[in-house]
Amino acid sequence: MADIKVLPKELAELIAAGEVVERPASVIKELVENAIDAGADKITIEINRGGITYMRVTDNGSGIRPEQVRTAFLRHATSKLKTKEDLFKIGTLGFRGEALASISAVARVELLTKTADSELGVRYVIEGGEEIEFEESGCPEGTTIVVRDLFFNTPARMKFLKKDVAEGTAVASVIDAIALSHPEISVRFIKDSKSILATTGDGKLESAVYAVLGRDFASSMIPASSETDGVKVSGLICKPVYCRPTRSGQYFFINERYIRSGVIAKALDQAYKSSVMVGKFPACVLNLSLPPELVDVNVHPAKTEVRFSNERVIFDAVYYAVKNALAQGDTRPTLELKSNPIVSSPDNSFQRMTVEDYKKLVDKKKTERTPTIAEQIYNIQVTPQKKTTVFADYGRPLVSDKEVKVAFTAEPTFRAEEKEDYAPLFHESNNEGKLTEAAVNLLNMFSDEKTEFVNETILPEEEIEFIYIGEAFKTYIIVQFKGSIYFIDKHAAHERMLYEKLKEEGVVEVQTLLSPVAVTLSRAEHRAVLDNIDLLKTAGFEVEEFGTVSVLVRAVPASLVKVDVMFLMCDIAANLVKFGKAETEILDDLYHNIACRSAVKGGNTQSDAELEAFARKLLANNEIMYCPHGRPVAFELKRSELEKQFGRTQ
Repeated sequence: MADIKVLPKELAELIAAGEVVERPASVIKELVENAIDAGADKITIEINRGGITYMRVTDNGSGIRPEQVRTAFLRHATSKLKTKEDLFKIGTLGFRGEALASISAVARVELLTKTADSELGVRYVIEGGEEIEFEESGCPEGTTIVVRDLFFNTPARMKFLKKDVAEGTAVASVIDAIALSHPEISVRFIKDSKSILATTGDGKLESAVYAVLGRDFASSMIPASSETDGVKVSGLICKPVYCRPTRSGQYFFINERYIRSGVIAKALDQAYKSSVMVGKFPACVLNLSLPPELVDVNVHPAKTEVRFSNERVIFDAVYYAVKNALAQGDTRPTLELKSNPIVSSPDNSFQRMTVEDYKKLVDKKKTERTPTIAEQIYNIQVTPQKKTTVFADYGRPLVSDKEVKVAFTAEPTFRAEEKEDYAPLFHESNNEGKLTEAAVNLLNMFSDEKTEFVNETILPEEEIEFIYIGEAFKTYIIVQFKGSIYFIDKHAAHERMLYEKLKEEGVVEVQTLLSPVAVTLSRAEHRAVLDNIDLLKTAGFEVEEFGTVSVLVRAVPASLVKVDVMFLMCDIAANLVKFGKAETEILDDLYHNIACRSAVKGGNTQSDAELEAFARKLLANNEIMYCPHGRPVAFELKRSELEKQFGRTQ
C-alpha cells in the first residue's frame, strides 16, 4: 500500500479551486454575490475575451478594512458564519469563505477596497495564491476586484474552456439572473468595451425584466403573488399563449438566490396544465421568500441546488400562486396586424400622402383639364371620385385630422382669389366630420360621378353587444362583440367546454356496446388498465380482463359511441403507463380524451343559429380561453388595430 501523505498547500488549493471555479462565469457569480452581501446598490461588471483574460467587478458596498484584507483571501475565512447554528439559517448569498481563496489560486488578482471610515484604501495583488503587493492607495468607497489570466498556472484546466463567445454568454446568463433577483441594485455589464446591460435599480421587477429580457418578454408577463403556509411567492409569469419551446425563460429564486429546482418547475407545469400546448414551457421570474431553516443551500459548491425540508409546501405555494395569477390576469389572445397600413391616394397609388403632397397633386390635375364654369363660379376644389355612400349620422369622422379635407365656398363669387372665408364640407360644430346633405347635393351638381346621401343612424360600437358575422372554412366562427371581432375555433372551444363540464359533473351518460370490443395491449399497458378499473369506470368505461394481455371493453361514454374503441383504449392504456399511480392526472387525461373525441370537428357543418348560440355562450365565459391541449380557443381583433390598417388612426 502506498504511503499516505498530506497534500502540499499549493496542490490542495488547486483541487479546492476546481470545485468552486469552473469557468469565468463562476468567478463573476462569486464576486458579484460578495458585492451584494456587502450592501452595494451599484455594481459594474466588465470582461474581455469572455472573461478568460480580464474580469473586473466594481461595487459601492461597505468595503474591507485594511487589517482584514489578507484574511479575506484565506480559505474558509468568512464574516457570515459564527456558530454551527448559523449554517441552518443562512441569509446571505455567500458563506463558505472559499471564493477569494479559490479565485486567487488560479488567476492573477488585484484588489482595491476602502471603507467609509478610512481615509485611504488598500491595493492588494495576489497571483497563484502568493502575495505580490500590499500597499495603501487612493480609491472610492467600496471594492474593485480585477481578475486576469484565469487558469494561467493550470493549462490543463484551460483546455476545457469554450470559445470566448460561449464563455461571455455564460457570464451574461449569470448577470441576468442576478439582475432579476435584485431589481433594487443597478447592474451594469460591459463586454469587450461594449455596454450589454444596464438596469435602473429602481426596485421594480418589471423594470429589471424589461432591461434584461426585452420589451416583448416583459409585455407578455402578468404579476403573481400569494402566500401559503409561510411561503411567499412573488414575481411575473407569462400568459399561456406566449409559452416557449424550452425552459430557458424560467428563473427561480429562493430568498433572492438563483436556483434550479425540479419541484418548482413541476408545480409551474401543473399550474399551466390544460392551458399550454404540448412541447411549450411557461416563462417566469419567481422569488420564494421563506424562513431560512426550511431550505438547505449548503448542498452544492455553486449553491444553485437546494434542498427543502417540506417539498409539498413549496409545490403548493408555487402552484396556487401561478394558478390564481392566470385566473385573474390572463386575457384572450389578441391579433396584432402590421403597423404599416397603406392608404389609397387620389391617383390610386398606394402610399401615405401629406397635405402638401395632396395639394400639389390637385394643382397638377387642374392644369391637365379646363375647369367648368360652375367650378370657376363656386371655386369648388374637388377631385372626381367614384360613387360613394356617405352615412350622415354615423357619428364618427370619415377622415382623420391628418388627412385631406375638401372644402368649397359658401357664397358664389367671380373672384375666388379674393375670397378667403370658406365653409367646410364637413360639420365642424360638433367635430364629427360628417358631410352635410347640402354638401352632397352640391358635389352632385358639379361631378359626373354621383354621391349617394343616406340619412341613417348607426349605433356606436359600444352599444352593439353581439353580432354574428359568419363562419370561415367551416372551422372558425366570426362574431363582433363589444367593439372587437372574435375568431373562434369551434373544435377547440367545444372541447374545452366539454372538458370543464366533465370535471364538474363527471360522465353522466354511458352507452353499453352491442358487441364488446377486445383490445390487445402490451403487458405493461394491460397491468395499468387492470390497476385502474375503478377510475376507468368513473370516466364511463366498463372494462374487464380478457386473457393474459387483452381487455374487453363493454361500455363507453355515450358521446364516444361512434369512435374507434380499439384505438381509443390503446391510447388510454399508453397514458396510464405514463402517469403511473397519479389518480388525479389519470382521470384528467381520461376527460381530455373524451372531450377531444366528443367535440365538433373542423369541417363539420352546423346551422348559423347553432354557431351563434355557441359563440354567445363562449364569450360569456371569460375563463374558457384555451383547449385542454393549450391551444387558444379564440383570438380578438380590436377595432383600433383594424382601423390602423385602413389609415383611419395612427
